[in-house]
Amino acid sequence: MREANVDIASLRAWIGSKETAEDLLTPVLADRFCKTLDLPGSTPRAGEPAPRLIHFCLCQPAAPTSSLGSDGHIARGQFLPPVPLPRRMWAAGDLRFFGDLIVGQTIRRQSRVTDVAYKAGRSGPLCFVTVDHRIEADDVLRIEDRQTIVYRDDQPQGSRATAVASPPEGIIHESVEAPSALLFRYSALTFNSHRIHYDRPYAMDEEGYPGLVVQGPLQATWLFHFAAKTAGGEPPERFSFRGASPIFDFDELRLVAGVQADKRREFWTARADGQVAMQAEAFWS
Repeated sequence: MREANVDIASLRAWIGSKETAEDLLTPVLADRFCKTLDLPGSTPRAGEPAPRLIHFCLCQPAAPTSSLGSDGHIARGQFLPPVPLPRRMWAAGDLRFFGDLIVGQTIRRQSRVTDVAYKAGRSGPLCFVTVDHRIEADDVLRIEDRQTIVYRDDQPQGSRATAVASPPEGIIHESVEAPSALLFRYSALTFNSHRIHYDRPYAMDEEGYPGLVVQGPLQATWLFHFAAKTAGGEPPERFSFRGASPIFDFDELRLVAGVQADKRREFWTARADGQVAMQAEAFWS
């Protein structure tokens, strides 16, 4: 069984692993981010607040193309542990905001592996790696970003994975489209070379998907800005999200808002049939 090949004790030795990266939040990046996502309004200029979640595009690790794995990911065993399970996906995120990033600022991301956990799921072995990021702008903390990455076995995942029960009918809906050009542009902005987002033959023939997979961070970005829109333009101070099932470029996508509960509201992405792809919660003070 695959379980025997997952030496969780050795992998947990990566807890405490650290990485620091710096980047410049340029007007060019802000312009490309806004245009890729068709965000309303004018593009922010130098000295103005950048759209939130643009930090997903900053301080991303780079590696020679020749060193990438067959799936397009950077080789493991450096900052992230060498999990032997071949399929890697973004599983969840939890964001806390302490202010805006400003176009023209130098951004520093300090990252630390904080947990490595193993689980025997219904679809096979799963390994979860949690990474905490501190996003600083000119040496001032602006974002705390906890990311959870999941690794799974090399088996065809099929089209829909396990169906997730639909939540109560949302009260606000907005349709979005995820054409292949958008997925490609977003992967380029985030320097994400995972082939399931832009290489259709690979996604279908090698990883068993029925089409191109819509990125988790892209869905989170849609939902975050949708949440701000439902609050009259006020961005959430905390935003958490987790993937429920894959969603693809040919799906009819909807952003859905649940009922407001005090300073908290649930949001999710869903297909036309109501099946949930990503669930999120937004909090305001």
